[in-house]
Amino acid sequence: MAIEKHHGNCLDVLAELPDSSIDAVVTDPPYGQTALPWDKWQSQWIKEVERILKPSGSMWVFGTFRMFVEHWGDFAGWNLAQDIVWEKHNGSSFHTDRFRRVHEQAVQFYRGNWSNIYKGKVVTMDAVKRTVRKKKAPPHWHGATGATDYSSEEGGPRLQRSVIFARSQHGSALHPTQKPEAILEPLILNSCPAGGTVLDPFAGSGSTGFVAQRLDRNAILIEADDKYFSVMQKRFSDDLFGAA
Repeated sequence: MAIEKHHGNCLDVLAELPDSSIDAVVTDPPYGQTALPWDKWQSQWIKEVERILKPSGSMWVFGTFRMFVEHWGDFAGWNLAQDIVWEKHNGSSFHTDRFRRVHEQAVQFYRGNWSNIYKGKVVTMDAVKRTVRKKKAPPHWHGATGATDYSSEEGGPRLQRSVIFARSQHGSALHPTQKPEAILEPLILNSCPAGGTVLDPFAGSGSTGFVAQRLDRNAILIEADDKYFSVMQKRFSDDLFGAA
């Protein structure tokens, strides 16, 4: 699969991409919540994504609740499809004056009609054997109605749950906000068809591209920071596969 790596400001690179050329966006933008020099929110990137995303496409954006509240106006015109919670194994310091924060969120946005959006079913192989009697659907339900039996097998497929535990990359990360493969994989499977193209405008060390490649998806990765673009280049050239 093709992995394009671009060094530069994401707005400049996005401006060069053709209209309706991207199947999905999976990205972890700067939240704009610290004094770190790279942590600056860029308000125009969402507008550029609107142009280059296919009508069937959607975007998954990592962030904190505070980030989404502060920048909600930048998502005007987008519909919110769903959100997931990434549960980490560690969190903020014991000395914090708030609850110890052990999670981040990722929110899926789309435009147009939900019926046109690609939806890849994501499952985990940990179902418990049982039989469920489906009752007649309530009046507000628009799907199939009627009562049916549903049986699951022990250790068989179960629809991915919205709270996903994945160990963070602390101690092995090549980028300070690096996401583990276990949290990127379900988002890519959910939003991008096989052979499609995933875009990450804030690619860091390139983890989105590594997971996309393993899942037989193409990827376009953009990183502005000289240091982390070099790290990304080295990861791919050395084929450090799996070091997400």
